Amino acid sequence: MLHLVGLTKRYRERVVLDQLQLEVGSGEYIAIVGESGSGKSTLLNLIAGLDRPDVGSVIIDGADIARMHDDARTLTRRSKLGFVFQAFHVLPHLSVLQNVTLPLVLLGELPEAREQRARELLAEVGLAGREDSMPRELSGGELQRVAVARALVHRPALVLADEPTGNLDPDTAAVVLDLLAREIRSRRAAGVLVTHSEAAAATADRILRLDHGKLVPL
Repeated sequence: MLHLVGLTKRYRERVVLDQLQLEVGSGEYIAIVGESGSGKSTLLNLIAGLDRPDVGSVIIDGADIARMHDDARTLTRRSKLGFVFQAFHVLPHLSVLQNVTLPLVLLGELPEAREQRARELLAEVGLAGREDSMPRELSGGELQRVAVARALVHRPALVLADEPTGNLDPDTAAVVLDLLAREIRSRRAAGVLVTHSEAAAATADRILRLDHGKLVPL
């Protein structure tokens, strides 16, 4: 589902990513760890098509997002990718239901179908009955559950999670990590978790360390 081929990124004279090779299949959930400044955020940006590599390919579901024009990359992000971030990025002026349906709105899904899909997914992540709540009424763990539901509602081929439990206490983090891993695997998405946390990385099927521009299996 995700295939990196010779992925290289430089900033001036510094090689941040050096000919990375990686394959992540459907239903597989991997974790990438590394020190601050090791290039983890750069790698996520390249996978998401928010930046372009100097050399190499980022193939998602058979298409190289690194070679697409801007409009095609935007459409690929909307239709093929789901994102879960440390800061939640839940829109404060929208209800829980509206936040989760937003990816389907952008894809032109009919209102009745998108609401039904969002309600089903909110029930799966333990937020049934909170559809009309506003983000300010939710705890950090509940907000991250909303973010997980929003990331999965359009059935993405690839889910990217960037330090998704950095703002949560350990017990809540464990619940969210279990939920994220279970949902990725059950929906046959490919999942990439970037984290500093060994506990978070341990929930993945495979752990890689980004070190001096290379991905090293652990």
